[in-house]
Amino acid sequence: MQVNEGTVDRILRAVIAIAIIVLFFMGKLPGYWALLLVVSGAFTLSAITGYCPLYEPLGINTCKKQ
Repeated sequence: MQVNEGTVDRILRAVIAIAIIVLFFMGKLPGYWALLLVVSGAFTLSAITGYCPLYEPLGINTCKKQ
């Protein structure tokens, strides 16, 4: 598993994940919208590890280090 996310990508994923979690706990995500917590979990995990499994088959690499 090689890092394929750059710093900006990782920060954006973390910010989006935090925003989703905050909206959920504020009660702003009713019903099926609460499923965004799964997306939030995936964004958090990829922000921590620096690896996005969807980037690999698409050939995307936002990390400048090689």
